[in-house]
Amino acid sequence: IQILFGGNITVYTGLAEQTRQEAFDLQVRHAEQMGANAVLAFRYDANEIASAVTEVLAYGTAVVVEPAA
Repeated sequence: IQILFGGNITVYTGLAEQTRQEAFDLQVRHAEQMGANAVLAFRYDANEIASAVTEVLAYGTAVVVEPAA
C-alpha cells in the first residue's frame, strides 16, 4: 500500500538501515584485525545486483591514530 500511495516505505527503510549497520560493523572488525584504531574517509556505496537485491558496501582507510607529541 505504501508503494502505491508514496511516502516512506518502512519495511525497505528498516532493511536498508540494518544492512548499512552490518556493513559498518564488518568494516570496523576488518580495521581492528589490521591493528587500526580509526577509519578515515568513511563512505557507503550501494549497487543493485539484481531485481530487489542490493549490496551495500562500507569503505574507508584503516589507520592508527596517535596523539601529537
